[in-house]
Amino acid sequence: MTTYDDQNVFAKILRDEIPCLKVYENERVLAFLDLMPRSPGHTLVIPKAPARGILDVSEDDLAAVARAAKRIAVAAMKAFGAEGIIIQQFSEPASGQVVMHLHMHVMPVRAGVELLPPQTRREDPAVLADHARRLIAALGA
Repeated sequence: MTTYDDQNVFAKILRDEIPCLKVYENERVLAFLDLMPRSPGHTLVIPKAPARGILDVSEDDLAAVARAAKRIAVAAMKAFGAEGIIIQQFSEPASGQVVMHLHMHVMPVRAGVELLPPQTRREDPAVLADHARRLIAALGA
């Protein structure tokens, strides 16, 4: 397994070198909207600690990411009128992982509405801002 690269895009987001649409944060995790969402409300949950994937993340950091993903999932059901949630985590390129920092995808879904293929199109910033507002409101409720 390759070592962690601290120049990956999520490490840069954690250092505030690249902006994100943050929807949730605590001492161990950060959650923000995917700029190329597969569904409305598609959120990424990452540990603040450097971890390439599930193979090298500490158990405590993985548990914190999982707890935050559940919290986002519950809020996303409400905020987007979802009928279900998909949570995905890929580790290493052979699995489909693109950014080499552990992350969980939380995607609200509705029956009969297909997810967009990964990295299909960048969402309009105004739409993303509305999605962030809705998710943050649901997290606070």
